[in-house]
Amino acid sequence: MGSMVDHSSLSWEDVAQRYGRKIYTFAYRLTGNPDDAADLVQEVLLRVRKGLASYTPGSFEGWLWRITRNAFLDGVRKKQRRPTQPLPDHDGSMLGASPSPDEVLSAVRLSDDVQSALLKLPYDYREAVVLCDVVGLSYQEIADATDVPVGTVRSRIHRGRTMLRGLLTWPV
Repeated sequence: MGSMVDHSSLSWEDVAQRYGRKIYTFAYRLTGNPDDAADLVQEVLLRVRKGLASYTPGSFEGWLWRITRNAFLDGVRKKQRRPTQPLPDHDGSMLGASPSPDEVLSAVRLSDDVQSALLKLPYDYREAVVLCDVVGLSYQEIADATDVPVGTVRSRIHRGRTMLRGLLTWPV
C-alpha cells in the first residue's frame, strides 16, 4: 500500500508539494474550471496549515481529502449564493497564475469528452469516480473522506462509471 509516511512532521509546504497537483486535478475534474481549481488548492492549503497543529496521526489521506472535499463544497455553496459577475477579458497578462505545462497536460489527458461527461454526473457519483480513478484513493480512503460506508462508495463508483460509459459514445 505504498510506504507509510510519518505525517506528524509534515509541514504544509510538504503537503503542497506532495498533494497540490492532486487537489488541483480533483477540483478541475469536478468543476471543469481551472481558476476554481487553483482557488481550491489555496483554500485547502490554508486549512491544512491551520489544521496541522491539531492533526492527530491517523489516516492522513482521509483527513486531507475530507478538508479538500469540505472546502470544495463550501466554495460551491458560496458561488450559489452570490450572483456571478462576468470576468473582465484579460489578454494573457495573467500568465503568472497559469498552471505549468505538465499540469496542463495532466488536465488535458482526460479528454474533453470525458470531462464534459463527468460534469453531467450527479455530484456524489462524480466525486467518487474522480477520487478513485483520477486521484487514486482506495475505497476506504474515499469512505473516510466522504463519511459514507465503503459499500456506498463502491456502488457510487460502479454507478458513476456505468453512467460515464453511457454518456460516452465509444467503449471506455
